[in-house]
Parts: sequence; structure tokens; C-alpha cells
Amino acid sequence: MRPFTVHTGIAAPLDLANVDTDMIIPKQFLKSIKRTGFGKNLFDELRYEDEGQPDQECTGRPLRKEFVLNQARYQATSVLLARNNFGCGSSREHAPWALDDYGIRAVIAPSFADIFFNNCFKNGLLPIVLDEEEVDELFKAVEANEGYELTVDLGAQVVTTPDGKEYSFLVDSFRKHCLLNGLDDIGLTLQEADSIKAYEEKRKQQAPWLFAERTL
Repeated sequence: MRPFTVHTGIAAPLDLANVDTDMIIPKQFLKSIKRTGFGKNLFDELRYEDEGQPDQECTGRPLRKEFVLNQARYQATSVLLARNNFGCGSSREHAPWALDDYGIRAVIAPSFADIFFNNCFKNGLLPIVLDEEEVDELFKAVEANEGYELTVDLGAQVVTTPDGKEYSFLVDSFRKHCLLNGLDDIGLTLQEADSIKAYEEKRKQQAPWLFAERTL
């Protein structure tokens, strides 16, 4: 998993509440568990006029020009602004995979669905909760200024605007540690690789029959 320390990127305003995981990555694209290749179908039903299919090339598909991520000024977006209850619906982990694969590193919203919120941290994506008034301020600033960049500093737990205004956010200390060091569940386990190996060797001595090869 990629570490998240400090990130500066163009912000895009997705002015919708209750964006569910099927909207983030529609169900027909859930056949793979490789964690990559989902970015082209992120917000598929919002981005395209037609209905996308698995393994379909997106080049040449008719775009919905009014959708925010289809607008030229937001093509390099890596920080997404959203409204309340972002990531609601099913628990599919493909939702943060799709956001990450597209290039989104942080999502800022007044609230998130719990399962989506937890899945983000396990996949290197930082969900940031700010007050609704603060999110409104950011929406207005982003819409008024093309190329508007936000800097997200996880260590300091602040979002900084181009004019230096800071918005503080809270994050659980364990989740913060994992993101800063790029540790998912597997990474955390592998930190104890020596202890695990030592335990296995000890068990082989204590109960060798458990490790004997079996023949049919």
C-alpha cells in the first residue's frame, strides 16, 4: 500500500450527497479482485452517456459533458470534495480501489458511510471529515478558481488552501500510523514475520505430526 504523508493536488467539487458505492463503481465491474484497472470506470454512470461493460474500452464512449470530472479544468484531480454520507450503500472494497486507481488520494466530506470510511484507510486513501460549513467554503473556492490546489498533511492533520488557510481534521492514531507507513492488514502482519517464523519452528518441535506430509 502506498504511504500517505503530504499530498498537494487539484481539487474537484462533486456536489452530490449520498453518493453510494454503486455510483462510485457500478456492480458490473466487480468481477476482478486485482485492485487495479477500475479507474476508467469510476463514476461510470455519471461520466458516460451509455452503459459501460466489463473489459470495454472507454475511449470513444460518449461523455456527459456536465459531469465535473469530464471538465478540462478537473482532469488532473487528486483531491475530491463531496457532500454528506459519501460511500453509502454496499460494502464493496472496489469503491476505494476505483478512486485510488483514478488518482484520487483524499476525499473531503462532512460525513462518510462507516464501511467505506474504514475501507479507505485499508487501501491508502485518506477520507477527511470537515464541518459542513468548512466544506461549503472549499466548494466555493474550488469552483471560483481554476486549478485550485489543496495540500493535505496527514502528519499535521491539516488541509491547507493556496492562500494559507488551514482546516484541521481528526484521524485515529492507529489508522494514521498505518497510512503514514503504507501498512495494510498484510503489511501489519508481515512486520511480525520473524515472530511468526519462530512460532512455526517451535510448533514443529512440539507437534511434528501436524507438519508431516500426508499421502492418500
